Amino acid sequence: MDAPPAHRAPQPPAPDPNPDARWLGPVMHTAFFLLLAASLARFLLRHPGEPRTPWIIALSLVLALLYVLGPALGPGTDGERRPTGRRLLWLGAVVAAWVVLVLLAPSFAWCAVPLFYTGLRTLPAGGAALLVGVLTAFVVVAQLRLSTGFDPNLLLAPPAVAALATAVFVHMERQAARQRALIDDLLRTRRELAATERREGTLAERQRLSMEIHDTLAQGLSSQQMLLQAADRTWDTAPETARGHVRTATEITARNLAEARRFVHDLAPADLADGASLPEALRELAARTGELTAEAGPPPGSGAAAGAGAATAARPLAVRLHLDGTPAPLPDRVQSALLRIAQGALANVREHAAATTVALTLTYLGDQVVLDIADDGRGFTPSDPAAPAPGRERGHGLPAMHARVRGLGGTLTIESAPGEGTVVSAAVPLETAA
Repeated sequence: MDAPPAHRAPQPPAPDPNPDARWLGPVMHTAFFLLLAASLARFLLRHPGEPRTPWIIALSLVLALLYVLGPALGPGTDGERRPTGRRLLWLGAVVAAWVVLVLLAPSFAWCAVPLFYTGLRTLPAGGAALLVGVLTAFVVVAQLRLSTGFDPNLLLAPPAVAALATAVFVHMERQAARQRALIDDLLRTRRELAATERREGTLAERQRLSMEIHDTLAQGLSSQQMLLQAADRTWDTAPETARGHVRTATEITARNLAEARRFVHDLAPADLADGASLPEALRELAARTGELTAEAGPPPGSGAAAGAGAATAARPLAVRLHLDGTPAPLPDRVQSALLRIAQGALANVREHAAATTVALTLTYLGDQVVLDIADDGRGFTPSDPAAPAPGRERGHGLPAMHARVRGLGGTLTIESAPGEGTVVSAAVPLETAA
């Protein structure tokens, strides 16, 4: 069974490419009946009581009835703008009735003008030109029959009028075709632009999701892994210490669950919930990072955990927070971004830098706010600030920091060298961020 078609939102109707056609048709139809009535009245006034009068009246009614039936036959062309069979039969009957009327009463010749319009709308260019030529010839013959003498105007005026009417109609049709093409291009461009905007929005949302996942769930899972591995190492020798690691991992799991729920609802980080300020959130983050490092010890597999350096690596990571300047309220998005940057930087320090001290410095400069994260770890060579440091498995932390700061119109600077620690500095202008 075929799948049901996907639901699509209703599209707005396309603008009419040829609005003049809506009133030109009724005008031409009205003109035809006025000319037919005027021609019949003229014949009855000029030729009362003639034997052909009943035939003229009957043919006039037949012609009027045939003309009225035209709209009931539907569109004059199919989907490829070719005349339909019924329409051709109808047009042939109308022209035949008119020709007989003109032969019987030349005064009906001027009804040909609306028939020009009908033929041009129904037939392709070649057929329409042939029909116009035939109708014009009958008009000329009819006018010469009505004339008492030779008049050049009667010979030249009808072809000139027919040519002018045809030229005007063809020009209008070509203008309408060009307008339809332009409107089609506009609609196609609009659809392509909408598709491009959807793709860009999807990519931006993916980037946002990846940064949020990296700075929240991934970092929490990494901490849980470190704690559980530490618990496994001490499970037999120090059961109480191992249980403490498990309890801490459970607390991190609960915090990760809260982050995930807020992440799903696109709310602020958990540390900024309930109106907490950025300094308070950074202070809580610093304390939590120090406690976590003290409990978990060095990351498994790091070179610092082996040999004589094991004692140094096992020392807890001291994280201190400094505030400079006069604290001022910050926009929510600035607080969230700077807190996420601090989380990512501290996670990198904890897992890769083998540092013993980290200094968080939040500086209020009036027109901007600056967050510095400096550690005394092993450092690295930041050949490309946007590239991950050598040996870092995920490699998403620094690009995510750059993306967050760039989204706020700020700058991210990374200063590091092997053996000399690392300084990550994020500066955000408050006017742009607000």
